[in-house]
Amino acid sequence: MTKVLVSDPIDQSGIEILGQVAQVDQKIGLTEDQLRSIIGDYDALMIRSGTQVTSEVIDCAEKLRIIGRAGVGVDNVDIPAATKRGVLVVNSPEGNTIAAAEHALAMLLSLSRHVPHAHGSTISGGWDRKKYVGNELYKKKLGVVGLGKIGSHVARVARAMGMDVIAFDPFISAERAQQMNVHLTDMESLFKESDYITLHLPRTPDTENLVDAHLLRTMKSSARLVNCARGGIVDETALAEALQKGVIAGAALDVYANEPLSKDSPLRTITERLILTPHLGASTEEAQENVAIDVAEQIRDVLLGLPARSAVNIPGLSAEIIELLKPHLQLAETLGLLLSQLVSGQVDQLEVRLQGEFAEHPSQPIVIATLKGLLTIALGDRINYVNASLEAKSRGINILEVKDDASRDFAGGSLKLTTSGDKGQHSVTGAVFADGELRIITINEFPVNVEPSRHMLFTRHRDMPGIIGQLGSLLGEHNVNIASMQVGRRIVRGDAVMVLSIDDPIPSDLLDLVHSINGIQEAHPVTL
Repeated sequence: MTKVLVSDPIDQSGIEILGQVAQVDQKIGLTEDQLRSIIGDYDALMIRSGTQVTSEVIDCAEKLRIIGRAGVGVDNVDIPAATKRGVLVVNSPEGNTIAAAEHALAMLLSLSRHVPHAHGSTISGGWDRKKYVGNELYKKKLGVVGLGKIGSHVARVARAMGMDVIAFDPFISAERAQQMNVHLTDMESLFKESDYITLHLPRTPDTENLVDAHLLRTMKSSARLVNCARGGIVDETALAEALQKGVIAGAALDVYANEPLSKDSPLRTITERLILTPHLGASTEEAQENVAIDVAEQIRDVLLGLPARSAVNIPGLSAEIIELLKPHLQLAETLGLLLSQLVSGQVDQLEVRLQGEFAEHPSQPIVIATLKGLLTIALGDRINYVNASLEAKSRGINILEVKDDASRDFAGGSLKLTTSGDKGQHSVTGAVFADGELRIITINEFPVNVEPSRHMLFTRHRDMPGIIGQLGSLLGEHNVNIASMQVGRRIVRGDAVMVLSIDDPIPSDLLDLVHSINGIQEAHPVTL
């Protein structure tokens, strides 16, 4: 029976969705050793930020097909290890967008008006109106570092509050920024000019301790910093020192390099000008339900053989792309699988030539589908869209991608695959017809027009009388029924190829007899 392990607290709505297709076991608070000891029994794992899915855990996950992170960040999952194992990792990039954006805005307002400290003082019996004079956000300059979904929402609301918004994001076009009424600038200028800065970046080797002592010193002494994105982006020791020395006016953090925040953290020594919250960015009832539903639905779909919406380790492959390119991906995988059974030696290079309409579509998903097909015979169930590129690289297969949008031989375009290796070159070409039908149109440059079928036999032979009859008789004598047959040749009495669709696979002893027919040079049984 299909089993799903839920190892962090998840909204009940997500549990109910998982229960539609699998046995759901909720085991919260597992140690890594405990997780490693049981993960081998499960087909799927659903987590939040608490569970650390290390490479050691993944090594023990023999059945695992998918890891679902109910939230945005997946820094608690070893993505390379999961990818190598062929385990899909999905998240919910939009489920907590509003919650995280609103928390960043709440931090901005709280910093401006000293809300937490004024509250604490009043509760304690004080009435320090002069001490807690604040600042208005209106007409102040907000610097947004990262204009993803959360950063963009913060920018929109800030604009509505009358703030002037500048941003740094190397992946956002000037045109898109103009549509948002946001001025793009470089990082250094943003930190120099902004009255408030809010961070919305992932934690990567490039962003770790991005906001260091140097960058903090470039800020205005009246400026304030907010980080509700990922811990580790801000150098916490440098920030504590900057606040103590009055280098900047204030800061608000919801995330930390290590969580929970250690008791001896220098941040805990700052009694004023600093607001700390315990990673509450996604902690709204609405967000918890949204991410649970989103990720549970993706796990359910994958267990049913359907695509996921938000896979983080299948580059270029979203559910929308998969649906759009469905026949193209099917053809790519079929041709890759066919080619692998025509090649007898080592493959050093694969050329993927996208022609006509194929060249107009995103190429990366088509290349991935091709590699999955090419490596299926060698790796079986271990190969999938997740690890196909990685497995090809580990085998030293160089991928050459060529686009030829001028080729219009077929209305739906065509795809040509060519392998090079120690036994020379082999190639196949296929096309998608207008009705979505797949066709094989060349084999090693010989023209054919064949619909792929489950069992096929491909031969190369001399174009001479009697060979077709001999092969047909031989298969008939061994009770192998021929569904269709086609011959492709370039010149009369030269070499030719023969493609047969058959009802049953060719046994090895029968294949030996096929090879013994005078004039047949090669014979390759193929299962698709």
